[in-house]
Amino acid sequence: MADLQVDVDALAAAVVANSLTIRALVLLAGAVLTFFMQTGYAMVHVGCVQLKNTKNTLITNVFDSALASMVWWLIGFGFAFGDSDSSSNPFIGSDGFALSGSEFRGDDPSSLLAIRWAWWLLQWAFAGTTVTITSGAVAERITWPAYAMYSAVFLGFIYPVVVYWAWSMDGWASPYLSASDDLLSNCGVIDHAGSGVVHVSAGMAALVGAAMLGSRHGRFIEGIAREMPKASWVYQTLGTLILWFGWFGMVGSIGFGYTSGGDSLVAARAMVNAAIAAGTSCLTCVILSQLLDTVLSMEAANNGILSGLVAIAAGAAVVEPEGAFVIGFIAALCYFFGARLLVKIQVDDVVNASPVHLCAGAWGLIAPGLFATGELYQGAYGVIGGREQTCCGAFYGCSGDQLGAQLAFLVVIVCWVGTLVAATFFVAKVTVGLRLTTDIEDVGMDLSKHGGLTLAAVTGVPPVLQHLAQRAHAGRSDGGASSAAAPG
Repeated sequence: MADLQVDVDALAAAVVANSLTIRALVLLAGAVLTFFMQTGYAMVHVGCVQLKNTKNTLITNVFDSALASMVWWLIGFGFAFGDSDSSSNPFIGSDGFALSGSEFRGDDPSSLLAIRWAWWLLQWAFAGTTVTITSGAVAERITWPAYAMYSAVFLGFIYPVVVYWAWSMDGWASPYLSASDDLLSNCGVIDHAGSGVVHVSAGMAALVGAAMLGSRHGRFIEGIAREMPKASWVYQTLGTLILWFGWFGMVGSIGFGYTSGGDSLVAARAMVNAAIAAGTSCLTCVILSQLLDTVLSMEAANNGILSGLVAIAAGAAVVEPEGAFVIGFIAALCYFFGARLLVKIQVDDVVNASPVHLCAGAWGLIAPGLFATGELYQGAYGVIGGREQTCCGAFYGCSGDQLGAQLAFLVVIVCWVGTLVAATFFVAKVTVGLRLTTDIEDVGMDLSKHGGLTLAAVTGVPPVLQHLAQRAHAGRSDGGASSAAAPG
């Protein structure tokens, strides 16, 4: 019997080890897919800007990922997930900076080291894609130092604090607090893959940034909106499909990082719901564009897909397919009419980031308070104490506690991000300068800052700019002797 017990113990240890290995691999796969979404954002953004700003848009997306790797490593992750005493500090994490401490440097083979390292990589990918959402909204007229300042502050402090509130084990809005703790509205917030944490944060930053910068020259003439030339519908559509692809990895993998994670059914349901919501929102937007604008709009189709994905992110693991359908349908309305409101108030958001991410994200954050089921809530979060009887959606027989938590979290994110992003842009304005000069904006950032136009852009610009572009290319071919700097 003693030998049999030894064999059973060894088998149990092997099962646990294999389970941890599988969880780590799922997180790593999710991190790779989420990082690949950066390609999608780059394609969407470069497709929406004018050809004269192609290089600038691409290098901004690359810069975001590179800066995220540094800032998230040094301070961002520690603020977002560092252990803290929730009774005294439910606001921000306080350790794990620079991947230090026993959680990352331990040598116990039975520990969760692989999970923690994989979790860091996934959350870095989340951070990089979140900050780059704003770059599309402020494209073509923000100075490079001002954007770098915003990106560093957002990655290092603004965004990690929001992450800590909802996704850490100790944050004031976290659903993982024990029953004895002061749960937000007795439930904590449901934000599975970030309708609020990621998209409301990024969308609010996009709205504030675009409003403070002002519109591009020629976008609004005597109060009338003028359509600016876009580089490529092909890039926009390719980018949208890449984002849809990456979204499956994001919503399917994130649950494996929590103590209740590892349920393949939860992951599969989240991915299916993402497909349903995205498709519903796309078709709804296309129908609206046909009915109201008499055009089968490619822009409406692409942004409809993204709006549905944004909206389903929060509740992907806790709603039934019919709930995902309704969420996608309303997300389309939020985007479509949000974009029209943006034009009406003359805010120039180049990629419509704020209607997609703020409007649809706000709705997506609210939706679990209406559509989450008790059974799926228990399966996704694994909380104890029968909380699934009171923390499901109002449409499924629960009280309004969960809806109250969702609304409270939404209000706090909007206030927190809006205030700090506005302060950051103000500091940039009075120090390094916020907006490009008129000359540089008219010529384009590629000529003035990045060594010349792309070859595709040269054929579509006035002769004087073609001459400058040719000088830039000649300068590169002779070792950079000539300069293509624009006037001003």
